[in-house]
Amino acid sequence: MDTDNIDQIREKMLRDMMTSNTSNGNKAQVSTKPMELSDRTFTGEVAKHDLMVVDFWAPWCGPCQYVSPIVEELARDYAGKVAFGKLNVDDNPMISTQFRVMSIPTIMFFKKGKLVDMQVGAVPKQFLDQKIKKHMAQ
Repeated sequence: MDTDNIDQIREKMLRDMMTSNTSNGNKAQVSTKPMELSDRTFTGEVAKHDLMVVDFWAPWCGPCQYVSPIVEELARDYAGKVAFGKLNVDDNPMISTQFRVMSIPTIMFFKKGKLVDMQVGAVPKQFLDQKIKKHMAQ
């Protein structure tokens, strides 16, 4: 099986999980975790959300390990209101290069697919929370 087929299957499974019905069958399940983004899925996923927060990270990055649980907590806090994603810069060089990510962690804020703000470096939850609220209000 080639990697294109594997990526297509993975994307379909992710879409199915994101839109699966809850146990009562009346409404779609809301994601409480950041979605894994890739060079292949990034543009489509970012474009379909009113507001999306993307964590650009790498597994070897110490400050990224500090920010990761904060992003996951914010994803739970804003479930159903704001979408969250994570993009491993080592595995996805095209998107990282397109947005000129030079330092990680970098958190980018997208409104309807357009980059509107970014934060470079590790910051406390309250700082990111304020940025999210600011962009939700605009």
